[in-house]
Amino acid sequence: MIDYFFLVPIAIGMGLAALASFMWTLRNGQYDDLEGAAARILFEGQEGPLPDRQPPSAARPTPDPSPRE
Repeated sequence: MIDYFFLVPIAIGMGLAALASFMWTLRNGQYDDLEGAAARILFEGQEGPLPDRQPPSAARPTPDPSPRE
């Protein structure tokens, strides 16, 4: 029974710390734009979606544009 005198205040303190950190994140706007963050990772700057990149071994060699004599 004596253990509860130590455990209950510790649990209440941890709960208050968690509530305080959650309120801090709300005030700082951490949850304002959830959809934008999910779409932003798909784009690099303002260029649009990233193209599919092929590994270097699968890339086709480009012909030399200069005429050979």
